[in-house]
Amino acid sequence: MSAAPFPTTLSVVVPMYNEEEALPALVERLRPALDGTGVGYEVIAVDDGSTDRTAALLEEFRETWPELRVIGLRGNSGHQAALTAGLHGSKGAYVASIDADLQDPPEKVPEMLDLAVAEGLDIVYGVRADRSADSGFKRRTAGLYYWLMRRIVGKQVPAQAGDFRLLSREAVEALKALPDQHQVYRLLVPWLGFPSGQVSYQREERVAGETKYPLSKMIRLAVDSITNFSAAPLRLATWLGVFSFFSCFVMMAVTFVVWFVGHTVPGWTSLFVVMLFLGGVQLICVGLLGEYIGRIYTAVQRRPTFFVGHDTDTGTGTDTGTGTHTATGTHRSAPRTGTGTGAAAGTDTGGAKDREPAR
Repeated sequence: MSAAPFPTTLSVVVPMYNEEEALPALVERLRPALDGTGVGYEVIAVDDGSTDRTAALLEEFRETWPELRVIGLRGNSGHQAALTAGLHGSKGAYVASIDADLQDPPEKVPEMLDLAVAEGLDIVYGVRADRSADSGFKRRTAGLYYWLMRRIVGKQVPAQAGDFRLLSREAVEALKALPDQHQVYRLLVPWLGFPSGQVSYQREERVAGETKYPLSKMIRLAVDSITNFSAAPLRLATWLGVFSFFSCFVMMAVTFVVWFVGHTVPGWTSLFVVMLFLGGVQLICVGLLGEYIGRIYTAVQRRPTFFVGHDTDTGTGTDTGTGTHTATGTHRSAPRTGTGTGAAAGTDTGGAKDREPAR
């Protein structure tokens, strides 16, 4: 591998939430994989407000692993927000992201780096070629999600590619400059259109602990994905309105025919069904409009998605979220908040609140 003109060639971002059971196994596999690359690297563990011993274990591992860096968020901000904090704090010429549950093999990270350097790629996706370790329900819902995203966003979205990927510094800077409030990186990254490649792997079972991504969070991710990247739901509302309009004409024609032949028995059943149908369509349309208007509202507010409580690379401080940063010692650094602008130096950007737990 050829070194890039950066102090650190590779950064590996690992967002985590309550992963005390998985951490020892993660370190056991990730460290030798990265040591074997022969390049300078850093591992950025983003503690997303864990309530177990995750933070304490990270500090213990730092004593014997100098390349390990810990960014602690002040509260549980969500998987995508934690990933944003890690990406924005990274220093490497290439930045990989991987979850702490070891369902994605760390041993593939060097292969991704080799491919990116050899072919001059900005993006290398980790593609799940075998998901037999997942439940049947998980496989079916994931397949439906990727099918729907490819239909709505475009075929540039790789099938079965999650947040296990490697990005060049140029791709990371492009993501930081985007003003999106709800970051869904598995769609934002393909949208960039940068040169990309793929590395296939077999998805494994979670090494320990419980999933941090239940069905409700999966549904939330699907809603964010659709509404962030397509106006298709609004067009669906329009077509529902057109269908309802013509349905009303049909019902009017039926009413006149019944009146003409003299069968004027009060049709309360048909009236009841029509009213329910029209009311349901109207509520669906209003709900879709509300979803988009809500996103406009949160975009105007420009509230940060996360607040960094401490970063072992810069020292421990107090982030107020208002543009000030006060260190506990003599060290003073720039504010670290997710503001969504990506413009100010030393500022981590994000978007509206995304409170789902990390996987």
